[in-house]
Amino acid sequence: MIISSIAELCVQFDKPLDLVRVAWVAGRSMRYFQQAFRQLREVITQLGASRVVLELNAMPDIPVYDQIWLSTTFMPALLKLPLKQVVVVLSARRVYNQQVVEGVLSASALNIRFDVQFFAQAEAAMAWLTDDSPRLPALLREWAGSCGASAPATDEVAEPRAPYNQPRRPD
Repeated sequence: MIISSIAELCVQFDKPLDLVRVAWVAGRSMRYFQQAFRQLREVITQLGASRVVLELNAMPDIPVYDQIWLSTTFMPALLKLPLKQVVVVLSARRVYNQQVVEGVLSASALNIRFDVQFFAQAEAAMAWLTDDSPRLPALLREWAGSCGASAPATDEVAEPRAPYNQPRRPD
């Protein structure tokens, strides 16, 4: 089932697999990042899901103030949920966000009671997390039909580039 109550995120839930799949679909805008992740935490709480796939490949670089919020507000609240497994999907090209996520996890390492894994591709993450469930093909089709085209990968940052770092125009 696709949950469309959070505009910045595509969220899929499968009750039999106790699984929530999430992807950033807001493009470069990080304006509602905190609000979207607060809503996501509420959705996961309401659903009682214990397994989450969090796709961050389409998310721009996470600004410092959002990193602080993740460490001081989001993670402590997330740690209260009955999560068993969390998979973060980040390609090798998304080094900055991988370091951000690893830093946030490291800051909470002593309190994390769930398994955390990193994958570069969402389909591989889903196959691993569901143990190649017979339900997986239907979930992938549902995702592709609702979220596939709306979550393009980006290598752009969320904040404007500094004046000295602007692409030069040919003279």
